Amino acid sequence: MNTASRPVALSVNVNKVALLRNSRHLGIPGVARAATLCLQAGAHGITIHPRPDERHIRASDVAELAALMKAWPDREFNIEGNPFHNLMAHVRDVRPHQVTFVPDSEGQFTSDHGWNFPEDAERLRPLIAECSALGVRVSLFMDPEPAQMAGARAAGADRVELYTEPYAAAWGTPEQAAQLQRYVLAAQAALAVGLGLNAGHDLNRNNLPAFVKAVPGLQEVSIGHALVADALELGYAATVRAYLACLGK
Repeated sequence: MNTASRPVALSVNVNKVALLRNSRHLGIPGVARAATLCLQAGAHGITIHPRPDERHIRASDVAELAALMKAWPDREFNIEGNPFHNLMAHVRDVRPHQVTFVPDSEGQFTSDHGWNFPEDAERLRPLIAECSALGVRVSLFMDPEPAQMAGARAAGADRVELYTEPYAAAWGTPEQAAQLQRYVLAAQAALAVGLGLNAGHDLNRNNLPAFVKAVPGLQEVSIGHALVADALELGYAATVRAYLACLGK
């Protein structure tokens, strides 16, 4: 059972809005407009993942969204990506509330694994320290491996974001309960070493309620693909409200 004292926050990833916009040269749909509609509907934050090839989020979007978020001081701006590519330039420029380090390659279709410790510790530690000096909270994208959590904390991370695709893939199969238990154990290990807890990847309206109910200490979920897909049918406002309901709001 989730024992967090505060509600689980919903951060909406607007990458797929940018992907659709980039398929033409008309500037629609607007990424900032989508973010505004989600915030107006009650989303607690906005997430973006700017990749070096700008196939979805562009550098201009980062600046525009950073300016937008200043009008929403009670909401959070989360920038995620590989800190060894183009990510740190954005972090230095706009100083988001949170940065999520993700170990994806430049041409990778989507994020599909977390960091490994102690292998990644030395190269991550100075970048985590720099973000902390800038006043930016650092979350590390991690597989649900309890033994890895102490390493993430030792490297200086404030939070981890549990990579939830294996749980989502097992939803509705005989493996569902076993996969969910992996996240429960990983969450317990993260909490035990003082890490905050986020989660994301392929979460949707079907699988989210059980995850939130079971995983202890969950603070934030980042949802993009499924939420934007739902918004094509329901609209942004109704979709955000539906996801907030999944979180127990």
